[in-house]
Amino acid sequence: MLRLLILPLFLLSCNPKAQNSPASGDDLQLQFSLPKKLKEVSGITLSKDKKTIWVIEDRGNKNAIYGLNEKGEMLAKVPVENAENTDWEDIISDVQGNIYIGDFGNNDNNRQDLAILKTDLKDAAQATTKVIQTTKFHYEGQTEFPPKKSNLLYDCEGFVEMDGNFYLFTKNRSKGFDGTFLVFKVPNKEGAFEAKLIGKLKLQGGYNDAAITSATINSTKDKIVLLTHKNVHVLTGFTPDNFNTANIEKISLNHNSQKEAIVFFDDKTLMIADEKGKEEGGNVYKFLLNQ
Repeated sequence: MLRLLILPLFLLSCNPKAQNSPASGDDLQLQFSLPKKLKEVSGITLSKDKKTIWVIEDRGNKNAIYGLNEKGEMLAKVPVENAENTDWEDIISDVQGNIYIGDFGNNDNNRQDLAILKTDLKDAAQATTKVIQTTKFHYEGQTEFPPKKSNLLYDCEGFVEMDGNFYLFTKNRSKGFDGTFLVFKVPNKEGAFEAKLIGKLKLQGGYNDAAITSATINSTKDKIVLLTHKNVHVLTGFTPDNFNTANIEKISLNHNSQKEAIVFFDDKTLMIADEKGKEEGGNVYKFLLNQ
């Protein structure tokens, strides 16, 4: 049973490098339940001062960013006035506090309008926000829309920003799922780009263990955590242009739900959100990363 805790305000790569670690302590600790209207949270990030938790929902929902406080109370609903929610799958911030939306959900692997949207969102007092930079991209290596069912590797639900570039981690939807995912690099600039393939790796386990739903990076930019429904996977040892060198440590959360969003609160603490199901989910949790 999850214990209530309110926080203070605030691969296997293609070579055998993966390690398995059980979660420790109390595993996931419930921080708060999300407002009832937010049933399909797909991304979570923090304001620069960490006093506002920003969340988004995916396709079929409003083109808005929602601000919550540390108790999960709604502070703001901020419409994005010049963008549609085609399929928003993640939200991140950079070291300057800029907020980006990943409009790259691509369940059928057939989209040709993928984009990352930089907003002018700064605080919960804003009535609206707008997109001030659009980074359009297509994936290096994808020539069919959609590809064969055995090669559905071009959906994406998680990304990070590092030193002027975005790094995208794809979600495997292939027939015969084997945990393979791709890593792509795209410049953090206005324009249209080919996303460069810089890694092909593999996570252990079945779909709930190894289908990536969100990503986050620590403050020193040397550790990236990938989220799946049942685990977090910690990447280290990568370089900005080569993720095939990465080591991956799989850490079980000892909890299975539709987890869709993750962010570092600090370099030892993760915040994780899951979607609301019939009998579970719709919460934000904390998880201590004992590394």
